[in-house]
Amino acid sequence: MPPSVADTFLMLKPRKQWPDPGKPKAQLVAEIEAAVKQLPGNNYEFTQPIQMRMNELISGVRADVAIKLYGDDLEQLVAVGRRIENVAQAVPGAADVKLEQATGLPLLTVTPDREALVRYGLNPSAVQHTVATAVGGEVAGQLFEGDRRFDIVVRLPEHLRQDPAALQDLPIPLGGSENVDESSRAAAWMSGTPQTVPLREVAKIETTLGPNQINRENGKRRVVVTANVRGRDLGGFVTDLQQRIGHEVEVPTGYWIDYGGTFEQLISASQRLSVVVPVTLAIIFALLFWAFGSAKDAVIVFSGVPLALTGGVIALALRGIPLSISAGVGFIALSGVAVLNGLVMIAFIRKLREQGDRLDDAIIDGALGRLRPVLMTALVASLGFVPMAFNVGAGSEVQRPLATVVIGGIVSSTLLTLLVLPVLYRWLHRDTETGQHSMRGHG
Repeated sequence: MPPSVADTFLMLKPRKQWPDPGKPKAQLVAEIEAAVKQLPGNNYEFTQPIQMRMNELISGVRADVAIKLYGDDLEQLVAVGRRIENVAQAVPGAADVKLEQATGLPLLTVTPDREALVRYGLNPSAVQHTVATAVGGEVAGQLFEGDRRFDIVVRLPEHLRQDPAALQDLPIPLGGSENVDESSRAAAWMSGTPQTVPLREVAKIETTLGPNQINRENGKRRVVVTANVRGRDLGGFVTDLQQRIGHEVEVPTGYWIDYGGTFEQLISASQRLSVVVPVTLAIIFALLFWAFGSAKDAVIVFSGVPLALTGGVIALALRGIPLSISAGVGFIALSGVAVLNGLVMIAFIRKLREQGDRLDDAIIDGALGRLRPVLMTALVASLGFVPMAFNVGAGSEVQRPLATVVIGGIVSSTLLTLLVLPVLYRWLHRDTETGQHSMRGHG
């Protein structure tokens, strides 16, 4: 971590001591961000301590999204990085966008004048040694205190070391040059020629801005533009970001862009879900087929899953919550609840039919008889998630999407179980009822 980067920790009071205990995290962060903008010269990005450390361990950056630019020339990297920063700030949902501080470190540069060195008979090593001794110091001896020893370093006082004007008067000994023989030194002394020359006569002294830090990854120089995402899903944000950077930022030959941060974990988690969800649905259907011994009845009960998922998506859209990994986990849990309600009703209808009831009578009696158990299951599952759905405290970013999906999906799946599923059962089993009537008429 360079000297220009520091961590500032804000310890929040308990929510009950806040003027507005129900204030959500996003609003609090926005108010703090507006307050710290009044501090000139500082750039802040807001995160939580554990989250920040985990991001650093996983991807080497502290933010949700890292745009990594690789190349050779540091000035070119900074220039392209600034263009990427401007583009990223215009993407909806972007927050705390900033280019890492790669330049801006003051450097005192002493550049020897080769023509002047030749005139005075000096070589660059004489100038370099004198400046290094005056500014950096040279060990002149040691000080002993019992068993401890300390180097005695001789150098200019600090106020002179930091003053370029004073360093310009630093005397460079002419006699220290190997190109000057003893006869020339004696002649110079007899004639009264000065034995030293000011540093300004043989070198140019200036204060410039150098690299603040040079970061490398896989052996290549790189700069990073970091951004946090608020108010939208991370995957959609990165997609828009990649499209805009591809169209609006021209990357020189030999330079390339890579994306990292929490986004890397989103990709890996999405890949795992793309395998887990189909396997889960397949297992659910297999269990239904094993329970009923009929593919037709298994399909009827399994039809509750799509409508339940639709209700979860609608609930997320109504609350303005983006689709996330926790919401995906909620969809998996929701599939089980939706299938359970359908299983209870279809099993009861099948039992009535086995007892000799007509198809229509079995469907009506089954729907009415299982109305209370289905509603009880739905209410218990949905009401249990209500505190999570409206949580604004720690962990709410994980709990709210999951609970919202489950509640919305249970509402839609309950409507399916009570209204649509009996109609679907009647439609798919109408041939069986017709066959029963024909057999009875023939007998």
